[in-house]
Amino acid sequence: MRNCAPLYGRAMAYGRHADPDSTLGTDPRSDPRMVKAFAEFGIDGRQPPIPLTVDAPLQERLDFATMSEEGMGAIFDVFAKAAPAANGVTTTTTTITGEDGNDITLFVSRPDDADTSIPAVVHLHGGGMAIGSAADVGYMMLREHLAATGVVVVGVEFRNSGGKLGPHPFPAGLNDCAAAVRWTNANQAELGISHLIVSGESGGGNLTLTVAHKAKREGWLNEVAGFYAQCPYISNRWLEECEDLPSLAENDEYFVTRQQLALLGSLYDPANVHSDDATCWAAVASDEELAGMPPHVISVNELDPLRDEGLQYYRRLLQAGVPAVGRLVAGTCHGGDLLLPHVMPDVFHASVRDVSGFAKSLR
Repeated sequence: MRNCAPLYGRAMAYGRHADPDSTLGTDPRSDPRMVKAFAEFGIDGRQPPIPLTVDAPLQERLDFATMSEEGMGAIFDVFAKAAPAANGVTTTTTTITGEDGNDITLFVSRPDDADTSIPAVVHLHGGGMAIGSAADVGYMMLREHLAATGVVVVGVEFRNSGGKLGPHPFPAGLNDCAAAVRWTNANQAELGISHLIVSGESGGGNLTLTVAHKAKREGWLNEVAGFYAQCPYISNRWLEECEDLPSLAENDEYFVTRQQLALLGSLYDPANVHSDDATCWAAVASDEELAGMPPHVISVNELDPLRDEGLQYYRRLLQAGVPAVGRLVAGTCHGGDLLLPHVMPDVFHASVRDVSGFAKSLR
């Protein structure tokens, strides 16, 4: 039997902590199916430097967001179109009025064979609260596969802080997400649902968690049974040297870079005046703000720069007495478990089933 005693008392180094030249493609922890799919688009290696800082003029940062939305959106569309379609699901759209008087489009996906009251998932898409659309092929595909597991899924076309649906900085997108959650709760009978959870990935993970804080402040937290955040983008510390968040350096430039994260985040709060507000960035929530929350799941990706901020939030929830589950998807980059159903169907469906199972467990 191997003697592992010498390992105790010293930390193992991974990723770029072990090898400064490490990439997603060379890291031995990477799922080889993911690496192969990314290599076709040249996104398995080091990312080129961005000639822009968070102090650049706002318009230059907005232009960067638009470019990112178009470039990455094209790749995501290829991945999504290669995925098998979900069967037995019908999607309709409706329009509601937001708290700012704006129109919000909702995409409602429902399993065709549902004849009893079932849970609902209000889904908030990723993109750093700055880019992407609920109408994107990949998000439509994700929501319909989720609905096929036996839940109603409501996708929210919230206002972004950049890209084609921007620029609308905080709290515009948050307000839209909250309005959609409250509409879903108020229309349970019409939708045929028993209760609802809120779920989202990346920027949508931050919106998921900040909806919880907004609901608690405003007195309607009882309308939501639980919150499920995937690879949440919550710290607003991506350019700092953070000893408590080693994954920022360990996995930098693995599909996403700290610089990209900071640039998109700078659009959400351009004047940086809400950096200590838990309804803007969930990670700054106080222990008192976390206490009394309903059940949470925080799911993170092993090879994500954001991994440790999600795990830190999960641990703080537990310390605050909140029923919480932490989940790590090994071998995957930021959101990698959701991006590649055509080459990693087992990983994709495991994550989809977990969201659905969490919703169903809260009956």
